Amino acid sequence: MYVETTQKTFFKKFTQGYTFKMLLLAFLVLVLLSPLTMIQTLIYERSQTAASAEEEVMSAWGNQLIAAGPILAVPGVRTIATVTKTERDGEKIELLKEHFTLCIAPKTLNIEANFTTEIRRRGIFSVPLFSGELSLNGSFDPAMALAALAPNEELLPAQAELIIALSSQKGIRKIHSARWNSQELFFQPGKRGLNVTYGKSGIYAALPEFIAGETAFDISIAIQGGRLVRFLPVGQYTHASISADWGSPSFQGFFLPGGSTITDNNFNATWDISYLSRDIPLFWKSVDENRNYDGSMFGVDFFRAIDTYSLNTRAVKYAVLFLTVPFLTLFLLEISSRKRIHPVSYLLSGVANIIFYLLLLSLSEQMYFYAAYFIAAGGVTAMVTLYARSLLPSWSKSWYMGLVALLSYVLLYAVLNAESYALLIGSIGAFMVVGLVMFLTRKLDWYSSEETENTA
Repeated sequence: MYVETTQKTFFKKFTQGYTFKMLLLAFLVLVLLSPLTMIQTLIYERSQTAASAEEEVMSAWGNQLIAAGPILAVPGVRTIATVTKTERDGEKIELLKEHFTLCIAPKTLNIEANFTTEIRRRGIFSVPLFSGELSLNGSFDPAMALAALAPNEELLPAQAELIIALSSQKGIRKIHSARWNSQELFFQPGKRGLNVTYGKSGIYAALPEFIAGETAFDISIAIQGGRLVRFLPVGQYTHASISADWGSPSFQGFFLPGGSTITDNNFNATWDISYLSRDIPLFWKSVDENRNYDGSMFGVDFFRAIDTYSLNTRAVKYAVLFLTVPFLTLFLLEISSRKRIHPVSYLLSGVANIIFYLLLLSLSEQMYFYAAYFIAAGGVTAMVTLYARSLLPSWSKSWYMGLVALLSYVLLYAVLNAESYALLIGSIGAFMVVGLVMFLTRKLDWYSSEETENTA
Protein backbone atom coordinates (compact mmCIF):
# COMPACT_ATOMS: atom_id res chain seq x y z
CA MET A 1 0.00 0.00 0.00
CA TYR A 2 2.85 2.34 0.85
CA VAL A 3 4.62 1.53 -2.40
CA GLU A 4 1.46 2.18 -4.40
CA THR A 5 0.92 5.52 -2.64
CA THR A 6 4.55 6.48 -3.24
CA GLN A 7 4.24 5.64 -6.94
CA LYS A 8 1.07 7.72 -7.25
CA THR A 9 2.72 10.65 -5.48
CA PHE A 10 5.78 10.44 -7.73
CA PHE A 11 3.62 10.20 -10.87
CA LYS A 12 1.54 13.18 -9.76
CA LYS A 13 4.60 15.30 -9.07
CA PHE A 14 6.18 14.28 -12.38
CA THR A 15 3.10 15.09 -14.45
CA GLN A 16 2.78 18.46 -12.74
CA GLY A 17 6.45 19.30 -13.17
CA TYR A 18 8.00 21.50 -15.83
CA THR A 19 9.98 18.66 -17.34
CA PHE A 20 6.81 16.77 -18.15
CA LYS A 21 5.24 19.94 -19.57
CA MET A 22 8.19 20.50 -21.90
CA LEU A 23 8.07 16.89 -23.09
CA LEU A 24 4.35 17.28 -23.68
CA LEU A 25 4.93 20.45 -25.70
CA ALA A 26 7.52 18.64 -27.82
CA PHE A 27 4.95 15.90 -28.43
CA LEU A 28 2.34 18.48 -29.45
CA VAL A 29 4.78 19.97 -31.96
CA LEU A 30 5.26 16.52 -33.48
CA VAL A 31 1.48 16.02 -33.62
CA LEU A 32 1.03 19.34 -35.44
CA LEU A 33 3.55 18.30 -38.09
CA SER A 34 0.84 16.11 -39.60
CA PRO A 35 -1.50 18.99 -40.57
CA LEU A 36 1.56 20.94 -41.73
CA THR A 37 2.38 18.10 -44.11
CA MET A 38 -1.21 18.20 -45.35
CA ILE A 39 -0.87 21.94 -46.04
CA GLN A 40 2.39 21.34 -47.92
CA THR A 41 0.57 18.76 -50.05
CA LEU A 42 -2.27 21.23 -50.61
CA ILE A 43 0.18 23.91 -51.76
CA TYR A 44 1.70 21.46 -54.23
CA GLU A 45 -1.75 20.45 -55.53
CA ARG A 46 -2.78 24.08 -55.98
CA SER A 47 0.46 24.86 -57.80
CA GLN A 48 -0.17 21.91 -60.13
CA THR A 49 -3.71 23.15 -60.73
CA ALA A 50 -2.28 26.58 -61.55
CA ALA A 51 0.26 24.99 -63.90
CA SER A 52 -2.52 23.08 -65.70
CA ALA A 53 -4.55 26.26 -66.11
CA GLU A 54 -1.45 28.03 -67.47
CA GLU A 55 -0.82 25.22 -69.94
CA GLU A 56 -4.39 25.51 -71.22
CA VAL A 57 -3.96 29.25 -71.80
CA MET A 58 -0.53 28.71 -73.37
CA SER A 59 -1.80 25.98 -75.65
CA ALA A 60 -4.53 28.26 -76.98
CA TRP A 61 -2.17 31.24 -77.32
CA GLY A 62 1.00 29.80 -78.82
CA ASN A 63 3.21 28.05 -76.24
CA GLN A 64 6.81 28.94 -75.45
CA LEU A 65 8.97 30.47 -78.16
CA ILE A 66 12.00 28.27 -78.83
CA ALA A 67 13.65 28.88 -82.20
CA ALA A 68 16.72 27.68 -84.08
CA GLY A 69 17.75 28.96 -87.47
CA PRO A 70 17.51 29.73 -90.21
CA ILE A 71 19.54 26.81 -91.57
CA LEU A 72 20.37 26.39 -95.26
CA ALA A 73 19.58 22.80 -96.31
CA VAL A 74 20.81 21.54 -99.69
CA PRO A 75 19.93 17.96 -100.75
CA GLY A 76 22.67 15.89 -102.32
CA VAL A 77 23.51 12.45 -103.66
CA ARG A 78 26.49 10.35 -102.71
CA THR A 79 27.66 7.72 -105.20
CA ILE A 80 29.13 4.60 -103.61
CA ALA A 81 30.87 1.99 -105.73
CA THR A 82 30.71 -1.59 -104.43
CA VAL A 83 32.70 -4.49 -105.89
CA THR A 84 31.26 -8.00 -105.82
CA LYS A 85 32.87 -11.23 -107.09
CA THR A 86 31.01 -14.15 -108.59
CA GLU A 87 32.33 -17.38 -110.20
CA ARG A 88 30.35 -16.74 -113.36
CA ASP A 89 30.81 -13.02 -113.99
CA GLY A 90 33.97 -12.36 -112.00
CA GLU A 91 34.24 -8.88 -110.46
CA LYS A 92 31.19 -6.71 -110.79
CA ILE A 93 31.00 -3.02 -109.86
CA GLU A 94 27.68 -1.62 -108.67
CA LEU A 95 27.00 2.06 -108.17
CA LEU A 96 24.69 2.86 -105.24
CA LYS A 97 23.07 6.23 -104.75
CA GLU A 98 22.69 7.52 -101.18
CA HIS A 99 20.79 10.72 -100.44
CA PHE A 100 21.95 13.22 -97.84
CA THR A 101 21.34 16.85 -96.93
CA LEU A 102 24.09 19.39 -96.43
CA CYS A 103 23.06 21.73 -93.58
CA ILE A 104 24.85 25.08 -93.48
CA ALA A 105 24.71 27.56 -90.60
CA PRO A 106 24.63 31.33 -91.26
CA LYS A 107 27.88 33.25 -91.41
CA THR A 108 26.18 36.10 -89.52
CA LEU A 109 22.88 35.94 -87.66
CA ASN A 110 21.12 38.95 -86.14
CA ILE A 111 18.11 38.21 -83.92
CA GLU A 112 15.86 41.11 -82.94
CA ALA A 113 12.85 40.40 -80.71
CA ASN A 114 10.58 43.16 -79.44
CA PHE A 115 7.56 42.04 -77.42
CA THR A 116 4.53 43.48 -75.68
CA THR A 117 3.38 41.49 -72.65
CA GLU A 118 0.05 40.90 -71.00
CA ILE A 119 -1.43 38.74 -68.24
CA ARG A 120 -4.19 36.32 -69.22
CA ARG A 121 -6.29 34.63 -66.54
CA ARG A 122 -8.05 31.29 -66.32
CA GLY A 123 -10.22 31.46 -63.21
CA ILE A 124 -8.00 32.70 -60.36
CA PHE A 125 -4.81 31.65 -62.16
CA SER A 126 -2.78 33.78 -64.54
CA VAL A 127 0.07 33.39 -67.03
CA PRO A 128 2.35 36.00 -68.64
CA LEU A 129 2.02 36.12 -72.43
CA PHE A 130 3.81 38.12 -75.10
CA SER A 131 3.38 39.11 -78.73
CA GLY A 132 5.47 41.14 -81.12
CA GLU A 133 8.03 41.09 -83.90
CA LEU A 134 10.82 38.57 -84.44
CA SER A 135 13.41 39.63 -87.00
CA LEU A 136 16.06 37.25 -88.36
CA ASN A 137 18.61 38.64 -90.78
CA GLY A 138 22.19 37.94 -91.79
CA SER A 139 24.10 36.11 -94.47
CA PHE A 140 25.18 32.67 -95.66
CA ASP A 141 28.53 31.78 -97.20
CA PRO A 142 28.51 28.09 -98.25
CA ALA A 143 32.03 28.15 -99.71
CA MET A 144 33.63 26.28 -96.81
CA ALA A 145 30.87 23.62 -96.78
CA LEU A 146 31.11 23.12 -100.55
CA ALA A 147 34.88 22.72 -100.33
CA ALA A 148 34.41 19.96 -97.76
CA LEU A 149 32.30 17.79 -100.10
CA ALA A 150 33.82 14.47 -101.08
CA PRO A 151 34.54 13.75 -104.79
CA ASN A 152 31.66 11.27 -104.87
CA GLU A 153 29.14 13.77 -103.46
CA GLU A 154 27.01 16.00 -105.64
CA LEU A 155 24.49 18.62 -104.53
CA LEU A 156 21.04 19.34 -105.98
CA PRO A 157 20.96 23.16 -105.64
CA ALA A 158 17.54 23.47 -107.28
CA GLN A 159 16.06 21.76 -104.21
CA ALA A 160 17.75 23.97 -101.60
CA GLU A 161 15.57 25.15 -98.69
CA LEU A 162 15.74 27.57 -95.80
CA ILE A 163 14.51 26.03 -92.53
CA ILE A 164 13.63 27.52 -89.12
CA ALA A 165 13.06 24.99 -86.33
CA LEU A 166 10.49 25.90 -83.67
CA SER A 167 9.14 24.29 -80.52
CA SER A 168 5.68 25.20 -81.79
CA GLN A 169 4.58 27.05 -84.92
CA LYS A 170 1.17 27.79 -83.44
CA GLY A 171 2.30 31.23 -82.26
CA ILE A 172 3.09 32.48 -85.77
CA ARG A 173 0.49 35.09 -86.69
CA LYS A 174 1.99 36.40 -89.91
CA ILE A 175 5.23 36.58 -91.86
CA HIS A 176 5.55 40.25 -92.70
CA SER A 177 8.47 39.80 -95.05
CA ALA A 178 10.94 37.10 -96.07
CA ARG A 179 13.64 37.89 -98.59
CA TRP A 180 16.58 35.96 -100.00
CA ASN A 181 18.93 38.31 -101.83
CA SER A 182 16.00 40.68 -102.48
CA GLN A 183 13.79 37.82 -103.75
CA GLU A 184 10.61 36.85 -101.89
CA LEU A 185 10.41 33.58 -99.97
CA PHE A 186 7.22 31.63 -99.36
CA PHE A 187 7.27 29.69 -96.07
CA GLN A 188 5.34 26.51 -95.39
CA PRO A 189 4.84 24.54 -92.14
CA GLY A 190 7.34 21.80 -91.31
CA LYS A 191 11.00 21.56 -90.36
CA ARG A 192 11.96 18.97 -93.01
CA GLY A 193 13.71 16.60 -90.63
CA LEU A 194 16.08 19.23 -89.23
CA ASN A 195 17.14 17.88 -85.81
CA VAL A 196 18.91 20.57 -83.81
CA THR A 197 16.43 20.99 -80.92
CA TYR A 198 13.80 18.88 -79.21
CA GLY A 199 11.02 20.82 -80.94
CA LYS A 200 9.05 18.99 -83.62
CA SER A 201 7.73 22.05 -85.47
CA GLY A 202 9.13 24.58 -87.85
CA ILE A 203 8.73 26.38 -91.17
CA TYR A 204 10.64 26.11 -94.44
CA ALA A 205 10.85 27.85 -97.78
CA ALA A 206 12.19 26.71 -101.16
CA LEU A 207 14.98 28.99 -102.34
CA PRO A 208 14.53 30.75 -105.68
CA GLU A 209 18.23 30.19 -106.37
CA PHE A 210 21.28 28.73 -104.67
CA ILE A 211 24.37 30.90 -104.84
CA ALA A 212 27.79 29.51 -104.01
CA GLY A 213 28.90 32.93 -102.81
CA GLU A 214 27.67 35.03 -99.89
CA THR A 215 23.91 35.58 -99.78
CA ALA A 216 21.80 37.83 -97.53
CA PHE A 217 18.48 36.98 -95.90
CA ASP A 218 15.93 39.08 -94.01
CA ILE A 219 12.88 37.57 -92.31
CA SER A 220 10.31 39.38 -90.16
CA ILE A 221 7.67 37.36 -88.28
CA ALA A 222 4.73 38.46 -86.14
CA ILE A 223 4.73 35.91 -83.36
CA GLN A 224 3.25 35.30 -79.92
CA GLY A 225 3.92 32.97 -77.02
CA GLY A 226 4.24 32.81 -73.28
CA ARG A 227 6.45 32.32 -70.28
CA LEU A 228 9.86 32.13 -71.98
CA VAL A 229 11.94 32.82 -75.11
CA ARG A 230 14.91 30.72 -76.25
CA PHE A 231 17.18 30.99 -79.28
CA LEU A 232 19.95 28.78 -80.62
CA PRO A 233 23.10 30.69 -81.65
CA VAL A 234 23.63 28.85 -84.93
CA GLY A 235 25.50 31.66 -86.67
CA GLN A 236 29.26 31.77 -87.00
CA TYR A 237 28.70 35.12 -85.35
CA THR A 238 25.38 35.63 -83.57
CA HIS A 239 24.05 38.94 -82.27
CA ALA A 240 20.73 38.95 -80.42
CA SER A 241 18.61 41.65 -78.84
CA ILE A 242 15.47 40.95 -76.80
CA SER A 243 13.28 43.71 -75.35
CA ALA A 244 9.84 43.75 -73.74
CA ASP A 245 7.67 45.84 -71.44
CA TRP A 246 8.33 43.46 -68.52
CA GLY A 247 10.10 44.57 -65.38
CA SER A 248 11.27 41.24 -63.95
CA PRO A 249 13.11 39.21 -66.60
CA SER A 250 15.15 36.15 -65.67
CA PHE A 251 18.00 35.53 -68.12
CA GLN A 252 18.54 31.82 -68.64
CA GLY A 253 20.45 29.41 -70.81
CA PHE A 254 24.06 28.67 -71.70
CA PHE A 255 24.87 32.35 -72.39
CA LEU A 256 24.02 35.36 -70.26
CA PRO A 257 23.56 38.74 -71.97
CA GLY A 258 26.65 40.84 -72.50
CA GLY A 259 24.62 43.92 -71.62
CA SER A 260 21.16 44.58 -70.22
CA THR A 261 18.97 47.44 -69.05
CA ILE A 262 16.16 46.67 -66.63
CA THR A 263 13.60 49.13 -65.24
CA ASP A 264 10.34 48.68 -63.37
CA ASN A 265 8.40 48.55 -66.64
CA ASN A 266 10.69 47.10 -69.33
CA PHE A 267 14.00 45.49 -70.16
CA ASN A 268 16.45 45.21 -73.04
CA ALA A 269 19.26 42.66 -73.29
CA THR A 270 21.88 41.91 -75.95
CA TRP A 271 24.07 38.88 -76.67
CA ASP A 272 27.15 38.56 -78.90
CA ILE A 273 28.15 34.92 -79.37
CA SER A 274 31.00 33.45 -81.41
CA TYR A 275 30.91 29.95 -82.87
CA LEU A 276 34.08 29.22 -80.90
CA SER A 277 32.14 29.38 -77.62
CA ARG A 278 29.59 26.66 -78.46
CA ASP A 279 29.72 23.16 -79.93
CA ILE A 280 27.47 23.74 -82.96
CA PRO A 281 29.33 23.05 -86.24
CA LEU A 282 29.32 25.51 -89.12
CA PHE A 283 27.97 22.80 -91.44
CA TRP A 284 27.06 19.11 -91.24
CA LYS A 285 25.41 16.34 -93.20
CA SER A 286 22.05 14.89 -92.26
CA VAL A 287 23.35 11.32 -92.48
CA ASP A 288 25.32 12.02 -89.32
CA GLU A 289 23.89 11.00 -85.95
CA ASN A 290 20.91 12.96 -84.61
CA ARG A 291 21.93 16.32 -83.21
CA ASN A 292 20.47 18.16 -80.26
CA TYR A 293 21.93 21.48 -79.15
CA ASP A 294 19.35 22.50 -76.54
CA GLY A 295 22.16 22.94 -74.03
CA SER A 296 23.55 25.86 -76.06
CA MET A 297 20.36 27.90 -76.06
CA PHE A 298 19.97 31.30 -74.44
CA GLY A 299 17.07 33.60 -73.68
CA VAL A 300 14.81 35.01 -71.02
CA ASP A 301 12.00 33.86 -68.76
CA PHE A 302 9.12 36.23 -68.12
CA PHE A 303 9.55 35.74 -64.39
CA ARG A 304 6.89 36.95 -61.99
CA ALA A 305 8.51 38.81 -59.12
CA ILE A 306 6.08 37.30 -56.62
CA ASP A 307 5.50 33.58 -57.06
CA THR A 308 2.64 32.81 -54.68
CA TYR A 309 3.16 29.08 -54.37
CA SER A 310 6.94 29.17 -53.96
CA LEU A 311 6.55 31.75 -51.19
CA ASN A 312 3.89 29.63 -49.48
CA THR A 313 6.16 26.60 -49.71
CA ARG A 314 9.06 28.51 -48.19
CA ALA A 315 6.82 29.81 -45.40
CA VAL A 316 5.71 26.31 -44.41
CA LYS A 317 9.35 25.17 -44.23
CA TYR A 318 9.81 27.49 -41.24
CA ALA A 319 6.57 26.38 -39.59
CA VAL A 320 8.24 24.21 -36.93
CA LEU A 321 10.13 27.21 -35.59
CA PHE A 322 6.97 29.29 -35.53
CA LEU A 323 5.13 26.53 -33.69
CA THR A 324 7.83 26.18 -31.07
CA VAL A 325 8.13 29.90 -30.29
CA PRO A 326 4.43 30.43 -29.27
CA PHE A 327 4.56 27.27 -27.15
CA LEU A 328 7.67 28.49 -25.33
CA THR A 329 6.12 31.94 -24.89
CA LEU A 330 2.96 30.50 -23.38
CA PHE A 331 5.06 28.22 -21.18
CA LEU A 332 7.13 31.15 -19.85
CA LEU A 333 3.95 33.17 -19.24
CA GLU A 334 2.54 30.17 -17.34
CA ILE A 335 5.61 30.13 -15.11
CA SER A 336 5.66 33.88 -14.50
CA SER A 337 1.91 34.15 -13.81
CA ARG A 338 1.91 30.98 -11.65
CA LYS A 339 -1.32 29.87 -13.33
CA ARG A 340 -1.54 26.41 -14.80
CA ILE A 341 -2.45 26.21 -18.47
CA HIS A 342 -3.96 22.99 -19.78
CA PRO A 343 -2.23 21.16 -22.68
CA VAL A 344 -5.39 21.62 -24.76
CA SER A 345 -4.82 25.38 -24.63
CA TYR A 346 -1.31 24.84 -25.99
CA LEU A 347 -2.75 22.65 -28.73
CA LEU A 348 -5.29 25.31 -29.73
CA SER A 349 -2.61 28.00 -29.91
CA GLY A 350 -0.59 25.68 -32.15
CA VAL A 351 -3.62 25.04 -34.37
CA ALA A 352 -4.08 28.80 -34.70
CA ASN A 353 -0.56 29.06 -36.12
CA ILE A 354 -1.31 26.19 -38.52
CA ILE A 355 -4.43 28.04 -39.69
CA PHE A 356 -2.16 30.98 -40.58
CA TYR A 357 -0.55 28.99 -43.42
CA LEU A 358 -3.94 27.86 -44.72
CA LEU A 359 -5.21 31.44 -44.64
CA LEU A 360 -2.05 32.67 -46.35
CA LEU A 361 -2.44 30.15 -49.20
CA SER A 362 -6.12 30.83 -49.83
CA LEU A 363 -5.86 34.62 -49.57
CA SER A 364 -2.70 34.88 -51.70
CA GLU A 365 -4.56 33.24 -54.59
CA GLN A 366 -7.06 36.11 -54.52
CA MET A 367 -4.84 39.15 -53.86
CA TYR A 368 -1.26 40.34 -53.68
CA PHE A 369 0.90 38.18 -51.44
CA TYR A 370 1.91 41.00 -49.10
CA ALA A 371 -1.76 41.91 -48.51
CA ALA A 372 -2.67 38.26 -47.87
CA TYR A 373 0.25 37.95 -45.45
CA PHE A 374 -0.78 41.10 -43.57
CA ILE A 375 -4.37 39.92 -43.18
CA ALA A 376 -3.46 36.36 -42.15
CA ALA A 377 -0.73 37.44 -39.73
CA GLY A 378 -2.86 40.21 -38.23
CA GLY A 379 -5.85 37.93 -37.74
CA VAL A 380 -3.88 35.14 -36.09
CA THR A 381 -1.92 37.59 -33.90
CA ALA A 382 -5.17 39.17 -32.63
CA MET A 383 -6.71 35.74 -32.02
CA VAL A 384 -3.80 34.33 -29.98
CA THR A 385 -3.50 37.59 -28.01
CA LEU A 386 -7.17 37.51 -26.99
CA TYR A 387 -6.94 33.80 -26.24
CA ALA A 388 -3.88 34.40 -24.02
CA ARG A 389 -5.86 37.07 -22.16
CA SER A 390 -8.51 34.46 -21.34
CA LEU A 391 -5.84 32.12 -19.98
CA LEU A 392 -3.77 34.65 -18.01
CA PRO A 393 -4.88 36.91 -15.17
CA SER A 394 -4.12 40.31 -16.77
CA TRP A 395 -3.19 42.17 -19.93
CA SER A 396 0.25 42.86 -18.45
CA LYS A 397 1.08 39.20 -19.15
CA SER A 398 -1.04 38.31 -22.14
CA TRP A 399 0.14 41.14 -24.41
CA TYR A 400 3.54 39.45 -24.56
CA MET A 401 1.89 36.63 -26.51
CA GLY A 402 0.73 39.07 -29.16
CA LEU A 403 4.11 40.79 -29.28
CA VAL A 404 5.95 37.51 -29.79
CA ALA A 405 3.49 36.44 -32.51
CA LEU A 406 3.88 39.80 -34.27
CA LEU A 407 7.68 39.68 -34.15
CA SER A 408 7.60 36.09 -35.42
CA TYR A 409 5.54 37.02 -38.46
CA VAL A 410 7.71 40.07 -39.14
CA LEU A 411 10.79 37.81 -39.05
CA LEU A 412 9.12 35.27 -41.35
CA TYR A 413 8.19 37.99 -43.83
CA ALA A 414 11.78 39.20 -43.84
CA VAL A 415 12.95 35.64 -44.54
CA LEU A 416 10.49 35.23 -47.42
CA ASN A 417 11.56 38.50 -49.05
CA ALA A 418 15.29 37.99 -48.63
CA GLU A 419 15.82 34.72 -50.47
CA SER A 420 19.60 35.06 -50.62
CA TYR A 421 19.80 35.74 -46.87
CA ALA A 422 16.92 33.52 -45.75
CA LEU A 423 19.16 30.93 -44.10
CA LEU A 424 21.21 33.61 -42.32
CA ILE A 425 18.14 35.44 -40.98
CA GLY A 426 16.44 32.19 -39.94
CA SER A 427 19.51 30.83 -38.15
CA ILE A 428 20.14 34.11 -36.31
CA GLY A 429 16.48 34.22 -35.29
CA ALA A 430 16.59 30.64 -33.99
CA PHE A 431 19.82 31.42 -32.10
CA MET A 432 18.24 34.45 -30.42
CA VAL A 433 15.11 32.50 -29.43
CA VAL A 434 17.09 29.67 -27.87
CA GLY A 435 19.37 32.14 -26.09
CA LEU A 436 16.40 34.09 -24.70
CA VAL A 437 14.70 30.93 -23.44
CA MET A 438 17.94 29.77 -21.80
CA PHE A 439 18.29 33.16 -20.07
CA LEU A 440 14.71 33.27 -18.80
CA THR A 441 14.79 29.71 -17.50
CA ARG A 442 18.32 29.73 -16.09
CA LYS A 443 17.11 29.68 -12.46
CA LEU A 444 14.10 27.46 -13.02
CA ASP A 445 14.00 24.25 -10.94
CA TRP A 446 12.94 21.72 -13.54
CA TYR A 447 12.41 19.04 -10.88
CA SER A 448 9.86 21.10 -8.93
CA SER A 449 6.13 20.90 -9.58
CA GLU A 450 3.88 23.82 -10.26
CA GLU A 451 2.10 23.12 -6.97
CA THR A 452 5.39 23.47 -5.11
CA GLU A 453 6.04 26.78 -6.84
CA ASN A 454 2.57 28.02 -5.93
CA THR A 455 3.04 26.99 -2.30
CA ALA A 456 6.35 28.73 -2.14
